[in-house]
Amino acid sequence: MGEKRTPVVDALGGLLIVDKDGGWTSHDVVAKSRRLLRTKKVGHAGTLDPMATGVLVLGIERATKMLGLLTLTTKAYTATIRLGQSTITDDAEGEVTATTPAGHVTDADIASGVAELTGDIQQVPATVSAIKVNGERAYARARAGEDVRLAARPVTVSRFDILERRNIDSDGGQFVDLDVEVECSSGTYIRALARDLGEKLGVGGHLTALRRTRVGPFTLEHARTLDQLTVSAEAEEPLLSLDIDEAARTAFPIREVDEKQAADLRNGRWLEPIGVQGVYAAVDPAGHAIALVQESGKRAASVMVVRPANL
Repeated sequence: MGEKRTPVVDALGGLLIVDKDGGWTSHDVVAKSRRLLRTKKVGHAGTLDPMATGVLVLGIERATKMLGLLTLTTKAYTATIRLGQSTITDDAEGEVTATTPAGHVTDADIASGVAELTGDIQQVPATVSAIKVNGERAYARARAGEDVRLAARPVTVSRFDILERRNIDSDGGQFVDLDVEVECSSGTYIRALARDLGEKLGVGGHLTALRRTRVGPFTLEHARTLDQLTVSAEAEEPLLSLDIDEAARTAFPIREVDEKQAADLRNGRWLEPIGVQGVYAAVDPAGHAIALVQESGKRAASVMVVRPANL
C-alpha cells in the first residue's frame, strides 16, 4: 500500500481557475488537478473542447458543491473563423466536406451576416456536441456514422465583433480568416456561429481557433496554466485561485448576518427573508461565507451550507 497523500488544501477548498491548453480535454485537466492537489474532490463547471484554450472553472473539496449554483450564464471568447471551407465538426479537427472560394466576400457582406447572428437567435448545435440524443451523446452517434440532426435552441449572442480580416490564398483554396470576439449565453456554440456565418455568405465556414476569456465573473486574470500550477505545487505555493470565501463573494450577492443568524444557518435553520432575488451568500462578521441562501415565501433557507456546525 502506498502512503496516503494529504490534500494540499483544507476541507473547505475553493475554486481553481485554469487556463486550459489546447489538446487537453476538461477531464484531463480535472485528473491533473487531482494529482496536484492530492484530492479526488475536484469537479468542473462546464467543459471546453480539446481544441479550445482558456478559462475552465474547477471546484475543489467542499466548493465542488458550489459549482451547480454558480451563475455562469455569460461567457466570452476570442476565436478565428475560416470562411471558404466547411468541416464535418464545424472546427479544424474535422474532415473537410466542401471548399468554396471566399475572396470575393466583402466586409459589408460579413457585417450583414454577423448582424443576423447577433441578439436572441435560434441555433442548431454542432453535430459533434455533447447534447444527448435518446440517451447517447450526439458526438458518439455522429462518429458512429449516424446522420445526427439536432433541434435549434434559443441562445443569446450579445456581442459578435470582427477584429481583423485576412485573405488567405493557399493550394487548398482561397479563404478569408476572421479574428472575432464573442460574448454569449451559456449553451452557445461558437463553431456553430462559424458554420452559420459561412452558410449565410454562401461559402461555408468553420472554426480554426477558440479561446474562452471569461466564464461568469471569472476571467483569464484569475487563471493559471497547468504548467504554472505544477511549478507552484513543486514550490509548495498555494494553488487555489480563490478560497471558498473569496469564491462566494465573487460569484454571489452578499447578505451580512450576525453570529446568531450564522449559527442558525450552520445548524440548518432558516432566516427571515430580506427581498433578494436568486441565490446569495450569507457572510458572518468575520467575513466567512456561512451558507448560500435562496428566499421563498417567508423563508430564506440554505441551498448549500458552506460551514455546517459539524465541520
